[in-house]
Amino acid sequence: MSVVEQQGDGLSYKTLSRAFGNQDLFENKTWRYSPKAFPLSPDQIDEIGQIGQACYEFYRAQETLYLRSAEDKNLLRNRALKAPWVASYLDRGKPEKLIRHARDKALRGSMPIVIRPDLLVTEAGFAMTEVDSVPGGIGLTAFLNRLYTQVHGRALIGAGDQDMVAAFYRALARRVPNIVAPFIAILVSDEAATYRPEMEWLASQARKQGRRVYVFHPDEVMPLGEEICVDIDGNPKKVDVIYRFWELFDLANVSIADFLLKAREAVQVRLTPPMRAFQEEKLSLALFHHHMLDDYWQESLSKQAYKTLAKVIPQTWVIDPVKLPPNAVLDAPYVNGKPLTNWSGLIDASQKERNMIIKISGFHEKAWGARSVTLGSDSSRAEWENAIEEAIAMSE
Repeated sequence: MSVVEQQGDGLSYKTLSRAFGNQDLFENKTWRYSPKAFPLSPDQIDEIGQIGQACYEFYRAQETLYLRSAEDKNLLRNRALKAPWVASYLDRGKPEKLIRHARDKALRGSMPIVIRPDLLVTEAGFAMTEVDSVPGGIGLTAFLNRLYTQVHGRALIGAGDQDMVAAFYRALARRVPNIVAPFIAILVSDEAATYRPEMEWLASQARKQGRRVYVFHPDEVMPLGEEICVDIDGNPKKVDVIYRFWELFDLANVSIADFLLKAREAVQVRLTPPMRAFQEEKLSLALFHHHMLDDYWQESLSKQAYKTLAKVIPQTWVIDPVKLPPNAVLDAPYVNGKPLTNWSGLIDASQKERNMIIKISGFHEKAWGARSVTLGSDSSRAEWENAIEEAIAMSE
């Protein structure tokens, strides 16, 4: 029998320490504890809901943008607008087999089942720094919700019987609506091993609800004919749904990857998130702000979604070291009040002008988490210069 000790009207340090000590949600991580959950106002809750809906619309519009760009088709209904450079940006550095897979007609309309906008709370409201379609933290969030329900009860967002564990399972099970009790495999690669403990916890909670959800390493699953199976007590067990928890740059180290890329339509549909690299690039936020695409976004998004995204997506640019004619300037920040003609000029930005972040867009071992983040206002000139030169070199 467990006892909840409260400190005032919140959880005590002892209770929190014991709860986290009993369950390693991430490998080699330590935590700062709070007696209460993070407070949100009713207006903030409404705005988060609007941001979620807007992100879903954005993903759908982004898919159309990418595919029509790749086919050099018109983007607008009543006016000529083509942008083949969009697909060129999003495909840069990707292996051809992954590009072909992303464009496969079998995957048209295929979206990640979990989309997490990364939000900063600022004096001006929320700022969205990224939209992650392979997010860590699903198990952690569910764990925290259950922990802090002891303090906040029904007032806690996501509390109740239909919590994140149940919602995650329902989203996966919908991939195979004709199967009553699907066998679901969460595949966690070596590169993503930090997140395996929370996925193990998530799967264990689903099994307590009678669901068949298990975590495996990609090497533990095997193709058998046109199906994917796991070994259960020496017998092959068909997997009905796969939740992919690996980054696409790591495909060479995922033994099942080539089979999944070439699998027939039924298998591809049962894999989520889909292996579509264009859905995992941070430069999509820069495309939203690109002046040449503004008419496309306004036509493809609802008015509310466009308004919401315009408010929360910070101005973002793609560092592309393209050569310009003498009378042209870059779509880039201003330095010393003047437009840039090459990205090296950004090195001379003042400390105040460097209030921006440089980060690798995607498909790179340093692109996830904060591994490639350089905060200009918090960097020395040498660090800032090195980050810009590295970004330029990677883009060439």
